[in-house]
Amino acid sequence: MKRIQYHSYGGPETMKLEDFELKPPGRSEVGVKVKFAAINPIDWKVRSGYLKMMTGKQFPRAMGSDFSGIVTAVGEGVTRFKLGDAVFGMAHIKDGGALAEAVVARETFVAKKPETVSYEDAACLPTPGVTAWNGLVDKAGLKPGKHVDVFVNGCTGAVGEAAVRLARMFGATVAGTCGHASMQRARDLGVQPLFDYQTTDLSAVGERFDIVYDTSATMTVATGLGLLRKGGVYLDIAPAPIKFIRALINRKLKPVICTARADILDGLAGAAAQGQLRLTIAETVGLGDAVRLIAAIEGGRKLGGKALVAM
Repeated sequence: MKRIQYHSYGGPETMKLEDFELKPPGRSEVGVKVKFAAINPIDWKVRSGYLKMMTGKQFPRAMGSDFSGIVTAVGEGVTRFKLGDAVFGMAHIKDGGALAEAVVARETFVAKKPETVSYEDAACLPTPGVTAWNGLVDKAGLKPGKHVDVFVNGCTGAVGEAAVRLARMFGATVAGTCGHASMQRARDLGVQPLFDYQTTDLSAVGERFDIVYDTSATMTVATGLGLLRKGGVYLDIAPAPIKFIRALINRKLKPVICTARADILDGLAGAAAQGQLRLTIAETVGLGDAVRLIAAIEGGRKLGGKALVAM
């Protein structure tokens, strides 16, 4: 089989489409024949060595985190899945491997794909959906039935769009920012009021919100905290050590790290099945063209939606 992998940390030039042999799933793991994989910024952050304290020095390393496909093998102790199940999920950050013809993933990082959700749409959900859920539900305590005003900075990015859709599913009103070219898409998502981040000084915005989620990692902590009303929460998607220390002092600041769990993935599946969670797909390429597309996006190409790789 083939997958995208690299033999040292570095830039786009390290990525190669190579043959590999899939290991059998271990305890509480499943093997999946991949139908679609989604491209995420975390893919090249890991490859660049940004998280090498976590990912280690063993090579070759495989690229990719988010996938959809069919279960082809189950390890000892697996209870959530059987052979032939249609699924979507995430490869563990230490292993990667979603940008491949097959992948092994932890059972708790996988969910059954609803019949009404396509493999393409399902592959888009894991990292953006889990990150949005981690912030809104786990950190900010968003629940159905309570009126909450949410502000999403970067509301048409993948995490931003997922956050908008989940917040509205829970009954919140959502304001936010995006670029001028994406404003109509943001309006279609129900974002109101809507601000152009290129021309708006957010520190001068008069409205105040219960939750501010900086999904584009472009807002200063001071600006985010300044947009909160009393008792509000500022969610920071780009945590640094100093922010974790600051969060111990200021409980309004909540750093967010994408952390998958079975209950979150099942919740995303349920929302997608109900038609309340679907991310925009901008481009789909074959595995042979994936390295080129990853490099282009990493280099700054804007797509206006998710990029998928079809196996």
